[in-house]
Amino acid sequence: MPKSTTIVCLDVGEKRIGVAVGDSIIRIAIPFETINVDGNEIQAITEVVSNEGADILVIGYPRNQSGETTKQTKFVEDFAAKLSGISASIIFQDESLTSVIAEQQLAVHKRPYSKADIDAQAAAIILQDYLEANYA
Repeated sequence: MPKSTTIVCLDVGEKRIGVAVGDSIIRIAIPFETINVDGNEIQAITEVVSNEGADILVIGYPRNQSGETTKQTKFVEDFAAKLSGISASIIFQDESLTSVIAEQQLAVHKRPYSKADIDAQAAAIILQDYLEANYA
């Protein structure tokens, strides 16, 4: 039986960071939490990676509909550079339309949800895309 790889995924925003977790064997991404961008986010992410024993940190990589980089792409790249000392390998994964899809998925349940819920769900979608592309 192959060894399980634990993966944490981030949907990085300027106010909040959605977090999801999953592993390479089960291949199901689970929304985990949302971290507020308040100056303590690097420490919070480091703790999640450590506590979950993550081998890989997937970060959603934003681009416009034409596949070109944007201002948000640069923001995410700069943010990822701050995580360079983290114990997990950092991998970028396309995040096209994940926030829109996340909100649609949450709306189906006909229950109230917050922007933080959308961010965590978007991180789970990014991670699920990564898992399906790399561990199918």
